[in-house]
Order: sequence, then structure tokens, then C-alpha cells
Amino acid sequence: MLISTTKAIVTGGASGLGEATARHLRAGGAEVTLLDRDTARGEAVAAEIGATFAETDVTDEASVAAAIAKARDAMGGLTCAVNCAGIATGEKTLGKDGPHNLDAFQRTIDINLLGTFNVSRLAAAEMAQNAPEPDGARGVIINTASIAAFDGQKGQAAYAASKGGIVAMTLPMARDLGREGIRVMAIAPGIFMTPMLAGLPQDVQGQLAASVTNPARLGDPSEYARLAGFIIECGYLNGEVIRIDGALRMQ
Repeated sequence: MLISTTKAIVTGGASGLGEATARHLRAGGAEVTLLDRDTARGEAVAAEIGATFAETDVTDEASVAAAIAKARDAMGGLTCAVNCAGIATGEKTLGKDGPHNLDAFQRTIDINLLGTFNVSRLAAAEMAQNAPEPDGARGVIINTASIAAFDGQKGQAAYAASKGGIVAMTLPMARDLGREGIRVMAIAPGIFMTPMLAGLPQDVQGQLAASVTNPARLGDPSEYARLAGFIIECGYLNGEVIRIDGALRMQ
């Protein structure tokens, strides 16, 4: 697969890692459709980069199916899905105010894990209709895990569980979809300068950056985007999780 001929949907495409990925793919000549709940921001980014936007709730089957249909019609097909939509929940299993809020845990799982699988399965059904390339390729799915899946911090039980699920389903999904010529990969970012971190005080950002082995800084979303682009074009990458974290291992 080549970026220049890719037809991609990017969830969470209105900001952060998703926006950076959408911009990178469009710059490489790909057709792109942004899927996001933030209509105002999503439409603005899509208009700026020459992409399509579809308001989407990744946890809702009908919403995702409609978004994929819109993307397919706008782009003339679908060959790639990059799942960046997600939330971060910070709450201890047992805190000063009592046990972890169950609704908060459920919402994190629903958006991060169930939402990722929901988009992946429906995108795979669409990709399976593609004519195969010479090596049998019909598409690629790239999901976003996190280093929290491997070394989650205090207060990250919900977030780590949701990202750990993404890690765990990478290989079986790749095996499930091998017959259809659809690859499945996951990226596990470390500490990146996304909207969730940009609002933190500078001294806190500095402390986080100092904890990274090398280079001692926060990751740039464009670095995630370039890795996603490499995965698209490297057809032998399949069923694996790639950490992109500056060798950070959380204590």
C-alpha cells in the first residue's frame, strides 16, 4: 500500500494524534475522512486540509456504520482505518472518596476499547470488498494503545485496562482478518503533547519531559502520524504493537 493511494478514516481526527495523522496522510496524497464528535472542530480541520468530516459516536453501531458509508462514498472506497478516539480517566481503585466510580470505568472501556473494536470490525467489512493488491492486501487497521497498557500508573486502572485490551486484541484480529488481506497493527504512545497534556502547567510538563530517557521531551503528534504512515506502506508489519515513547518506562 502507498499513502498516495490510501483511502483512510481517522477517528478522533479533530484534534491531537488523530488530527496530526489526518494532516500527514493528506499531505502524502491520501483521501481522508475525519470521524469525531466535535463537529465544529472536525469540519474546520477537514475544510482546511481538504478532507471529509463525519460526526461519529464510536460506541454506537449505527453512527459508525453511517460514517463509514459517508467516507466510502466520498473517497470511492476504504483501505485504512486509524483509531485515535479516546479518553483518559484518572481515579484510584479505592480513593479518599471511596471505590472507583463504576460509570467512569465503564465509559472509559466503552470509548477506548469497545469503540476501537466497533470501528475496526465495520471498517474491515468494508475493506474486505476491495480488489486485492498483488500481494493480496486489501487494507490496514491501526489502533492506538498506550504504554499504560504495560506500566500503568496510580489512578490509571480504567485507562490501562482499556489500552491493554487494544494490545491483547491486536494479534487475534490480525489472524482473523489474514484471509481477507487486512493487516492489524497497534501503536503504544508514551507522553505526547496532546490537548490532554497541553493544559497542564509548564512545570508539570517539564517534569514529565524529564522522565523520558531520550530525547527528554514530550512526543510530537507528528511523530505518531509518521509512524502510522510507515505502517501503511510497510506491508510486512502485522499483528504487532509498536511503542513510541523515547524509551520511557513508567515507575
